[in-house]
Amino acid sequence: MKKNLVIASVFLALIAGMAACGGAQTKGKGNGNDSVQAPKVRIMKVSIREVEQNVSFTATVDPESKNSIAPTAPTRIRNIFVEVGDKVSKGQRLVQMDDLNLANLETQLANIRETYRRVSELFAVGGSSQQDLDNAKMQLDVAESNLRNLKENTYLISPVDGVVTARNYDNGDLFNGQIPVLTVMQVNQLKLKINISESYFSKVKKNLGVAVEFDVYKNEKFNGEINLIYPTIDPYTRTFTAEVKLLNKGDKIRPGMFGRVLINFGTENRVVVSDRAIVKQPGSGIRYVYLYKEDGTVSYQEVTLGMRIGDEYEVLSGLNDGDVIVAAGQARLSDGDKVEVIS
Repeated sequence: MKKNLVIASVFLALIAGMAACGGAQTKGKGNGNDSVQAPKVRIMKVSIREVEQNVSFTATVDPESKNSIAPTAPTRIRNIFVEVGDKVSKGQRLVQMDDLNLANLETQLANIRETYRRVSELFAVGGSSQQDLDNAKMQLDVAESNLRNLKENTYLISPVDGVVTARNYDNGDLFNGQIPVLTVMQVNQLKLKINISESYFSKVKKNLGVAVEFDVYKNEKFNGEINLIYPTIDPYTRTFTAEVKLLNKGDKIRPGMFGRVLINFGTENRVVVSDRAIVKQPGSGIRYVYLYKEDGTVSYQEVTLGMRIGDEYEVLSGLNDGDVIVAAGQARLSDGDKVEVIS
């Protein structure tokens, strides 16, 4: 009996001790909540200033012209005089096709010319009619036209000064009419097509000077100009197409290269903020800042950004001149939080 009383006394003492400890912990936790401090932030006042509107557009280089060298009908290839990479001149003979038909037609044309000569002499002395002379002249004209056409399809020449960029056959092959014998591109002058936002439509003019950059030529800019402006706006992308003409001095640039066209649209008055003040909403393209208010709280403000200028961004919408925003310490802020400003 006495042993049971001792055990009961010890049990009650343990319960009382645990209760006291729990109360002390609860009290300590409550004191911690009372001592939570406002987040510390740095703030900045935004202002408007003039910003150069240098806009970059990507494009692929195209040749000024691309010519397929081929006859009008399938025939045997006798000789190809050039190779891929060769520079060619306008009027230069590039390919000779089978010339058997050409030789036959030249012989026929000689006979037709002789017939026309005899009919002309007879007509002069009254020995033939006007109809006979007209028929002989018509046959001669047709034969000469056929000969010119056959020559053009037997001896293939380059229509431009350019470079051979493709050779699809070898000597002795039969031209099948599906792919050209050669491809010649005019590369002393090149072009790039760019898609420009409709907001710039009134500012893009023909002959407007531009700069073009290529990754392969670091820190080097090439001068070009707007050569053609398409007159319609794409209703889906809200852009229009412009063509940039680029002189290829020294043949440094090649068709197919990736380039960036830089256009200066002058200056605009824009709000400019530090890139550190911009917060990106995860999983979206939304950008925002925190506006600082006179009562010490902050509010969420979505912004639309323009160009990056060093370590700053121009703001197209969402902020006004003189607004005060959080410049640092915004990582754990929420809309409506009260903050402590530090210098």
